[in-house]
Parts: sequence; C-alpha cells; structure tokens
Amino acid sequence: MSMMLEPIGRPLREHGPALLAQADDPHDELLALVWGPRFDREHALGLWARLSRRQPAAAVLTLPAILSVADRFDALDRASQQRLRRLILRHRALSRPDGGAMV
Repeated sequence: MSMMLEPIGRPLREHGPALLAQADDPHDELLALVWGPRFDREHALGLWARLSRRQPAAAVLTLPAILSVADRFDALDRASQQRLRRLILRHRALSRPDGGAMV
C-alpha cells in the first residue's frame, strides 16, 4: 500500500473486522463507504451503531478511527481515492474461495 493510503489502511485493518463482522459482504460495505467523492459518514455511523450494540467497548475505540479515516479519505486526490477502491476490489477477488478465478 502506498504511503498516501497507509494512514487509511492501518485503521481499517485494526477496526474493520469488528465493524464489519455482521456484514454479508465486508468488501461491499467498504466500497459503499468510499464509492463517492466523499467518505459516506452516515453509512459508517450506521455500521458503528450496530457495533456499539454488540461490543460497546470496541465501539468506543472505533469511532475516532472512523472519523479519522473519513477525513483522510476526503483529503485524497481522485487518483488516490480510485486506487483505494481498486485495492478493495482486488482484495475481494483474492479473498474469494476460488482465489479470484474467473468462472
């Protein structure tokens, strides 16, 4: 991951598993957050609300990370935002049971 995206990737790796634990497709949830030109804070807060009901202690630590990632994403140029989206898509493909093979 490039130095520009590392400040976004680190909190996602740290807090993402708890935040996305109930998601049918965690990659879709991540893409929903970063698909537009600005981070979807409303959607992120909805995910956080679900986490806070399940794991209140984890939620306390996760909220500042969500807000930090949102601000950092919004500060990225378009090319870096698009690179992040492509990385999420690539990770989803590699995480598939068939190893991302085309059917």
